[in-house]
Amino acid sequence: MSDDPGLLQELLDQERRLVFDRFDNDTAIELGTRIIERARRDGLSVAVEIARGEQRIYYCALAGTSADNEFWVAGKTAVVRRYGHSSFYMGERARQKGVDFATAHAVDPRKYLAHGGSFPILVDKVGMVGTATVSGLPQVEDHKLVVTVIEEYLAELGLGEARPEVWTA
Repeated sequence: MSDDPGLLQELLDQERRLVFDRFDNDTAIELGTRIIERARRDGLSVAVEIARGEQRIYYCALAGTSADNEFWVAGKTAVVRRYGHSSFYMGERARQKGVDFATAHAVDPRKYLAHGGSFPILVDKVGMVGTATVSGLPQVEDHKLVVTVIEEYLAELGLGEARPEVWTA
């Protein structure tokens, strides 16, 4: 993590750039599969959840994860659903302000986990329709995995102004 205030703008820029033209169950399954394939390729132990609205469409936990990862997935996802920004952005913003996230937002710290790894699924002219969440790595790496795969997927679709390895925290 960085005390660089430019990091917050970079995280907001990711949300501005990484926008789907549509997002249905098949898209959710494809995105989840791509994240798992990347994790397997890189030898990572992660749990991945893709949700559309309140419905979990895709969930997979690789070897080396535990039920604890489901706790982290739920907590990170709750932050994105409530605030509409990545869980990493919300946690980093609180950290840079020198405040505890849960205290500053008057939320239960066991239910709202502002740590990197959950990213809003945004659809052009619609807004946030879901979440993509990874748990199992340090928070920066969880966030980076989600963002990198979304960038690559959107690039294949001709969307998202994707630029590989844009995020460098």
